[in-house]
Amino acid sequence: MEWLELTIESASGGIELVAAALDLWGYDSFVVDDQAEFQDFLDNNHDYWDYVDEALAQKMEGVSCIRLYLEDGPDAMEQLSALRANLAALKEAYPAAQLGSLDVTLQNLREEDWENNWKQYYQPIAIGERLLVVPKWLKPENPEGRITVLLDPGMIFGTGNHASTRMCMKELERLVHGGEQVLDLGSGSGILAITAILLGAKHASGVDIDPKAEDIARDNAAINGIGADRFTALTGNVLGDESFLTSLGQNSDLVLANIVADVIIPLAPLVPRLLKEDGTFICSGVLNTRLDEVLEALDAAGLAVQGVRQEEDWCQITAIRKEA
Repeated sequence: MEWLELTIESASGGIELVAAALDLWGYDSFVVDDQAEFQDFLDNNHDYWDYVDEALAQKMEGVSCIRLYLEDGPDAMEQLSALRANLAALKEAYPAAQLGSLDVTLQNLREEDWENNWKQYYQPIAIGERLLVVPKWLKPENPEGRITVLLDPGMIFGTGNHASTRMCMKELERLVHGGEQVLDLGSGSGILAITAILLGAKHASGVDIDPKAEDIARDNAAINGIGADRFTALTGNVLGDESFLTSLGQNSDLVLANIVADVIIPLAPLVPRLLKEDGTFICSGVLNTRLDEVLEALDAAGLAVQGVRQEEDWCQITAIRKEA
């Protein structure tokens, strides 16, 4: 099927008005891109990251537009003409500075392009000496016989592309020898917990505060042939829910946290409550500018640092419980 992608240029101050008008005119499915909303989201969610993708930030700079789709058929040009007429009338009723230009541009695309173009950005990634992360829709050659980690990333962090994830996977490759109990805090797509099981861990639990992550991680475990007897996906917040923290027990050989420094620092005092006496904590997502703060927090929490990896601007730390 062929589609027309229509882009309506607007202004941040009037984009909600244009969206409401489109809804009134019968367009019930469209995408809104608004720099102001994007910036507001960043400003109110600092706790979740230490960096913002500069390329994405630049792409959003000055952007306020609405994209909608028309089936490219006999009636498409008539619908387009009617839309332009409605936009012209709307523009006459409100100041131009409020609504923006309301110019309409269009692009032709096939349904398979619309649904699948995003997949081109995910390709197999060889990590460490034994691992190969593969999007589930690909069947790449694997002449080295690497352990294949199948993944459908969805809209959740954890694809193997980011240095912080790669470093955690390399450390799992080094530390998982078979039979371990693993707890992944901030599990996202489930990639680290699943990797641990594929390397030989007996059981892994993935915990995330985003309820969408639970289903995505469980699905990713399933496509790797991992059932509920070996993988558990949970939604909860160990920092804000004491009963949930207690329910996780103190039986983990490995605790993972691929998050950011501002979460790892308050998390550090809780980690010994989750680890066995000889357990190991693997954390990542730490910018090198925050490394000293995190090392200090781990030491104060009774965790002895065993090693630090660094790739690009990111650090991964391995620590064990100090002897009493």
